[in-house]
Amino acid sequence: MALRIELKSIADAGGPAARYADIALGDGPVVERLESAILALAHRRGPSSSTCPSDAARAVGGQNWRDLMDDARAIARDLARQGDVEITQKGEVLHPDATWRGPIRIRAK
Repeated sequence: MALRIELKSIADAGGPAARYADIALGDGPVVERLESAILALAHRRGPSSSTCPSDAARAVGGQNWRDLMDDARAIARDLARQGDVEITQKGEVLHPDATWRGPIRIRAK
């Protein structure tokens, strides 16, 4: 619930991440909402902080968020390939096409 409140705050604040937050909070396709949640949260937190794929999954999926984790990680990878975000693990930037294991973080570039 706190993540949906954060997205609502992002939407209400306006700016470049507001559009993403609006999409994430909408009722469109889940993949589009996950991508938008990742972008909104990453942009809000900025390049000096990060978000987790589970944050986007929780915001979009509610109690069924675990079912969205594979999609959230795949979307994060695609966004990193496009240059929209960076994927990090233990503070190190990961190549989007590398094999990942364990927890990752997503941050705005």
